[in-house]
Amino acid sequence: MTKITYKVASEHPFPADAAAAAASLAAYEALDDVTKARVDQMVDWIMKNCLWQFHSRAWDRKRQNEGILGIAAKLLAGEPFTPQTPEDRCYWVDSVTLQRAYQATCPWLASMSKDDIKALMKELHARVDYLTVTGSLNEELTDKHY
Repeated sequence: MTKITYKVASEHPFPADAAAAAASLAAYEALDDVTKARVDQMVDWIMKNCLWQFHSRAWDRKRQNEGILGIAAKLLAGEPFTPQTPEDRCYWVDSVTLQRAYQATCPWLASMSKDDIKALMKELHARVDYLTVTGSLNEELTDKHY
């Protein structure tokens, strides 16, 4: 697996909420090595295979991350999910793709409890939010005229 490295939040020229970015980074760095390796593997798959991470506005990215990763967490934990709205259906399709990919590439998921899977997905969500929103160097995310 390729190790992906990222800049530290304090080095960022802007982020809108540097304190939130720093807290998110610190929480990630405090994870145990096994959890961090698993989160990194899952993030790596998203970064290489998912276009939904590239919305042009921060609020779009946050909403998309929450929708897709929240539904994927339920699916991976074996909980039912029935889309109720067009937005739910859109997120559900991406979530099913993510669920299938993770089940194929992360065999250790099969030995985890539902609660452990949900906790891992919560850490994944926090990491993806950091990488795509709070810690992102993309200035378009905060452009008020865009």
